[in-house]
Amino acid sequence: MPDKPIVLVTRKLPDEVEDRLQRSFAPILNPDDKLYSADDLVRLSDGAFAILPCHTEHFSADVVARLPESVKAVANFSVGVDHCDLAAARERGLIVTNTPDVLSDATAEIAILLMLGAARRAGEGEQLVRSAGWRDWSPKFMVGTQVTGKRLGIIGMGRVGQVVARRARGLDMEIHYYNRNRLAAELEDGAVFHETLESLLNVSQFLSIHCPATPESRGLMNADRIAELPDGAVLINTARGAVVDDDALIEALGSGKLAAAGLDVFNNEPGIDPRYRTQPNTFLLPHIGSATTETRIAMGNRAIDNLEAIAAGREPADRVA
Repeated sequence: MPDKPIVLVTRKLPDEVEDRLQRSFAPILNPDDKLYSADDLVRLSDGAFAILPCHTEHFSADVVARLPESVKAVANFSVGVDHCDLAAARERGLIVTNTPDVLSDATAEIAILLMLGAARRAGEGEQLVRSAGWRDWSPKFMVGTQVTGKRLGIIGMGRVGQVVARRARGLDMEIHYYNRNRLAAELEDGAVFHETLESLLNVSQFLSIHCPATPESRGLMNADRIAELPDGAVLINTARGAVVDDDALIEALGSGKLAAAGLDVFNNEPGIDPRYRTQPNTFLLPHIGSATTETRIAMGNRAIDNLEAIAAGREPADRVA
């Protein structure tokens, strides 16, 4: 029996994070970065005090019920917790934490990149250059949508949404938002609050989604709501794929209702709807919102902070269940 608490780490983490884990715990590491199945999670966590997973591992009610009695906590390496059945965790007495705050800047950067890339047809242009398909220039060649000075609607004005708003102001965008609660004036910083989602959609020439995936928000952007957007709008999603109805979005992109979409998250990723790949007005990234060295190290440290608190009998700062 090791002197330190055992922690099952489900994915390969930055060296700095694994080194710190070695100092505080007896981690079971995953050097091959293998994706664990539910059976793997149950088997490998036998005797472990906690599990440190990513959003790629799913803690359904069945998995939570099957976890060994030794497991007291799940310290997620993510801010989103839609992969965890929180009700089942609470019923079992399992502590669940996440890593908020530290990935806001990195994710906001990707939202701005998607906004610019989708509007200015960067994906198409990059492929033309790489494939030697760029043959000529003309006044109508690769004409896209200008971002500067447009109205940006933000769904979910939390940590990431607020950073996106600050970055977008550098492009002279007019910020509008819909949130469960109106922000204080100093946090709004001139942004226009909308009491209904439909009111926000009506004015959003660009729409950036930053709400979590919950039972209430799944399929939030369906055909009816996309129809509320101005013709030629651009939709950006760095939240979760489940918030968007794929059929509705692809139909709107094909019909010209939407000028473009920039997506970093998808339903069933990485097995995304193949129609996105053939839609020329999509700018697609492989879920890299938090993928900077600085952010991934900070996420790991935040998860370890939570684990150390739990092991010491203290309340973790980032408890969600």
